[in-house]
Amino acid sequence: QVRLVESGGGSVQAGGQLRLSCAASLSTYRSRCMGWFRQAPGKEREGVATIYTGSKNTYYADSVKGRFTISQDNAGLTVYLQMNSLEPEDTAMYYCAATTPGGRCVMSQAGFDYWGHGTQVTVSS
Repeated sequence: QVRLVESGGGSVQAGGQLRLSCAASLSTYRSRCMGWFRQAPGKEREGVATIYTGSKNTYYADSVKGRFTISQDNAGLTVYLQMNSLEPEDTAMYYCAATTPGGRCVMSQAGFDYWGHGTQVTVSS
């Protein structure tokens, strides 16, 4: 059974930084895609960044390129999202997600099978 638990959210001023963590309880015998998504009030959930646990290839939404960095620990059981130069537009609930083993990295929530409960990020101007 896969369990994803996010932490690290909070309130910061514009220009600040936060680091989100996703502690995953899942098998690592085969690579999979892990990702961060976000959903602002009244908006659809959107992909922010993904990482393939085997190759560690990363992908980013255009809106966060150069500001956010996704990474994982060596065991592949914790995934991080370092968020720098935060903007009010980054305010949202942030969710960690994982595919089944072998799943490809796509920037669509439809491609992910497991989800955490989310952590709130609020950026004030």
